[in-house]
Amino acid sequence: MSDLAGMRKGYTVGALDAEALGGDPLVALERWIVEAAEAGALEPNAFALASVSEAGAPSLRFVLCKGVDGSGISFYTNLESRKGRELDGQGVAAATFWWDVLERQVRLEGSVARVPDAEADAYFASRPRGSRVGAWASPQSRVIEGREELERRAVEAEARFADGGEVPRPPFWGGYRITPVRMEFWQGRESRLHDRIAFEREADGAPWRTVRLAP
Repeated sequence: MSDLAGMRKGYTVGALDAEALGGDPLVALERWIVEAAEAGALEPNAFALASVSEAGAPSLRFVLCKGVDGSGISFYTNLESRKGRELDGQGVAAATFWWDVLERQVRLEGSVARVPDAEADAYFASRPRGSRVGAWASPQSRVIEGREELERRAVEAEARFADGGEVPRPPFWGGYRITPVRMEFWQGRESRLHDRIAFEREADGAPWRTVRLAP
């Protein structure tokens, strides 16, 4: 049996203070993603996305951040998937980025809404052709009979766009943007005395206030 209780690692890569982050946590987040990419992180823009059902049940999965700006972070998915239905229904989400190579973590919480169609169209057009065709093939989160059904749907979608022309964005596919009201930056430190710097604001557009939290 594995000794899970005995698994532990010391954190010695860096330290963190509020001054190093600056006054805008979204700018700091984008910088940390870039630094994670430069440090060799496998998926530097991956984050765990938490949503909640109408009954109050949480669900969690990893997605890829495809944009960071002054309004928040954006990602794309099938709008009819479980996460799409929960995001549309409740209008709130939480996210956590983790970069083991830098011993860093960022958490954020806030409101979530669909990105404008033009923005979703532009991102969809930038995807590899196979990914665009695959978006048409997959009824994400729905029960399918087996791998064979998915492959059959992929063949049918490929045949639909076999002329080599543009593959349009499906009407059931789009993007979301989380606009945070709280963000927390975490840097691992020795003896579990980690650095935690939190940014909080009352609403989108309100000024951020910064506090240090005990680890």
